[in-house]
Amino acid sequence: MPTSPSPGRRDFLSQSVRWTAAGGLLAAGFSQASVTASGPSTATKQSTALPHQDRYLLRNVRLEEGFEREGDEIIATRTALYDISVRDGKIDRLQPAGQGDASLPAWDAHGALLLPATQDMHIHLDKTFYGGPWQAPRPRQGKTIMDMIAREQVLIPQLLPHSQARAEGLIALLNAKGTTRARSHCNIDPVSGLQSLDHLQAALANHPAFSCEIVAFPQHGLLHSQVDGLMREAMQRGVQYVGGLDPTSVDGAMEKSLDAMFRIALDYQRGVDIHLHETSAAGVAAIQYMIDTVARNPALKGKVTLSHGFALATLEGSALARMIEGLAEQQFSIASTLPIGKLTMPIPQLQAAGINVMTGTDSVIDHWSPFGTGSMLEKANLYAQLYRGSDEFSLSRALAIATGNQLPLSATGERQWPKSGDEASMMLVAASCSAEAVARISPVVATFSRGKAVFALASA
Repeated sequence: MPTSPSPGRRDFLSQSVRWTAAGGLLAAGFSQASVTASGPSTATKQSTALPHQDRYLLRNVRLEEGFEREGDEIIATRTALYDISVRDGKIDRLQPAGQGDASLPAWDAHGALLLPATQDMHIHLDKTFYGGPWQAPRPRQGKTIMDMIAREQVLIPQLLPHSQARAEGLIALLNAKGTTRARSHCNIDPVSGLQSLDHLQAALANHPAFSCEIVAFPQHGLLHSQVDGLMREAMQRGVQYVGGLDPTSVDGAMEKSLDAMFRIALDYQRGVDIHLHETSAAGVAAIQYMIDTVARNPALKGKVTLSHGFALATLEGSALARMIEGLAEQQFSIASTLPIGKLTMPIPQLQAAGINVMTGTDSVIDHWSPFGTGSMLEKANLYAQLYRGSDEFSLSRALAIATGNQLPLSATGERQWPKSGDEASMMLVAASCSAEAVARISPVVATFSRGKAVFALASA
């Protein structure tokens, strides 16, 4: 293994001027000048293409080698430069910089750090203002979720004519932020019928390198909007997950609503991913009812995701411990947007129990929220601030929540990624190490999905 020293901060910054810093969507066909607050315009610019062959070489890629210690404390991350060949969507060979196969088509990373690609495991690609004119959400004070549903019933017909194009714009944005995999909730409601699903599936068909699971989401209530039949049609069209929404506050019948959701999942042998925002005792009761339902139906074990799950933040002590024990026993996953507010989610306790905790963008910009950037590095940064800490080791570990628990270094500092044979879903970042990438939300230089280049900044 080469042992060339890590660059100093000043040296690294001088090297990074080789990349533009604006985050343009060049690989998606957008110029840097066209990027706006709400999304890119249709102006285009040609960039120097990365290799698109099935076999190619990435030169001068920075990989993490191990941790540097001062006594018992980890104080820095050691890195070195490599040439990495990619073949048929997988990492082929890793060689010291300058020793890669010169006969291969090649692209020079100029010392950018290679990290696993990120995963956005809770987003709504089907309904967004992104790519359109700026539009802030209407005031929420005094509004209930039923008021928001009424607002959406007016908005959906306005969004539908643009929903496929805007979904494709969001996919390009996610690629530009290093994301190659997502789970998207898709409205199944009386207003749009299955049109939102049709448009989303068409958008995904145009981006085969973007891996995306779909959740059929009864945003207006499974019972309240009487969409059981539409949900079943969505399953027949290949949707992977049955969704649900606040069974007490929206549907008004917790057990009946959850039973209907689980019945569809069992009938079609699909997973479940439910939005549960309720923070009252009803939210706690809903989580317990779901745990009990899965315990009675082993086919559901390991196939249920609790999105948001804010009721968990209302529990403490033995009550929280018992609930987490039940979730772990039935192998639930948690999808959290890592909210900042009065309630702090017990993410460390969930992880300590072995529960898979994921994160996602949720809204980039829509009638719910205008604050999303599409960056999972930003989510890792937020996670570090809330739970992990600001030291080198903690920051490096925080990356895991954005990458599906894939990290370059093990907890003891051995390199575990990438290695020959790994899927080449990865991103090059203008950072000296994982810790810096998380702390500074460093710019993504290029993104690869199963070896295919799906985004690249222009060379300066």
